[in-house]
Amino acid sequence: MDQVPRQKVLAIALPMTMASMSTPLLGLVDTAILGHLEVAHYLAAVAAGSSVLTMLFWLFGFLRMGSTGLTARAWGTGDHNRCLELLAQSLVLAVLLGIVLVLFQQPLLTTALDLIKPSNEVRLLAFEYCQIRIFAAPATFGTLCAMGWLLGLQRAKATLLLVLFTNLANICLDFLFILGLNMNSEGAAWASFTAELLGFLLALVLVAMQLSEMHGSINKRHLRQWSRYRELLRVNRHLFIRTACLVFTMTFFTAQGARQGDDILAANAILMQLLLLVSYTQDGFAHAAESLTGHAVGTNDLDNFYHICKEVTLWGLGISCAATAAYLLFPSAIITIFTDLPEVITATQHYWPWLTTLPLAGVLCFTADGIFIGAGKTRAMQNTMLLATFGLFMPLWFFSRPMGNHGLWLAYFSFLTIRSLLMSGMFIHYTRQSFWLSSKA
Repeated sequence: MDQVPRQKVLAIALPMTMASMSTPLLGLVDTAILGHLEVAHYLAAVAAGSSVLTMLFWLFGFLRMGSTGLTARAWGTGDHNRCLELLAQSLVLAVLLGIVLVLFQQPLLTTALDLIKPSNEVRLLAFEYCQIRIFAAPATFGTLCAMGWLLGLQRAKATLLLVLFTNLANICLDFLFILGLNMNSEGAAWASFTAELLGFLLALVLVAMQLSEMHGSINKRHLRQWSRYRELLRVNRHLFIRTACLVFTMTFFTAQGARQGDDILAANAILMQLLLLVSYTQDGFAHAAESLTGHAVGTNDLDNFYHICKEVTLWGLGISCAATAAYLLFPSAIITIFTDLPEVITATQHYWPWLTTLPLAGVLCFTADGIFIGAGKTRAMQNTMLLATFGLFMPLWFFSRPMGNHGLWLAYFSFLTIRSLLMSGMFIHYTRQSFWLSSKA
């Protein structure tokens, strides 16, 4: 196999995988610190509050993804002016959306906490936690744009540095505010808020360093013309709808599991975390696909485009096969890492077979997401996600309700499978019709 695509893929995928894997570490540290306080309400408050903000911020992940694909294609064509304009446009959009989120925080946070329904004491602490952290939204969104832009320029190490710095700063500040200053859940909020601001400052420094190496200029008049934002807004709209469907599916899945009892909820959470572990690992290769396929499309190099697609798909299959093998061979050892409660262990073992099928069911859609973002075929991502969510997942869940939690997992397995099949079908269709280098969909 051609070694150049492999080297390029690994040069981006390995740093981005490390960046993705550092995110769950932050959650583990938060849990470990708050879990050893005298009162459990603080841990519950941060768990509820961080779930709300994660859901809200996840919806705006298009700021990172959209910036990566567009920048990679502009970089491939050698259009430095367009690269700079995309950076400026993305930052303007990020700040505006962050301000909107801050202004409408009261109804948004109230509605989200109503859905979770924590106890009154936990709700007050969770609301306080969210109110503090949400003021960092403009900085958080700005960091997403900077990450996407740097990744579009194939600066994976800079992106890794940014993610690691932000997460490590958050962990250190957790110890300072929670344990050192005895601020409990409020301290966790201020730690995250401060870390996000520091991360955004580092993002600006890294962007400035990259700008010093580029030639080009920004027409300031263009930043005031919304017609110049049309391409960015179109891509971001597709990615927002796609992500909203994914958030809806995950939230609905969790809610339906919760209705079946605490043991089922806990078992589903363990199984989903193990699936997300595979997803986080594959994220690095999806990010590599976004950057490299975008660059290949920008240079009109179809041969390189197909080499990159093949390489990231093979790595994705390898990761999924390794995960499936581990889950088949060591179920008991893995489960005991997460819980020692007999009821939860029994429930997890009962639904464990579903976990062994999920990595392979979703591998092609995970990989295809990166390819389609890089190539700018975001409408296909939107439409296939809508079809998978409301054309299959919801109807199948409805008709399989008599199967209980098995029916819920069947619906989710089918959701991943149909996404993989649809995205693979679209890839074949675009290849046969020579659509990768055209604006046709």
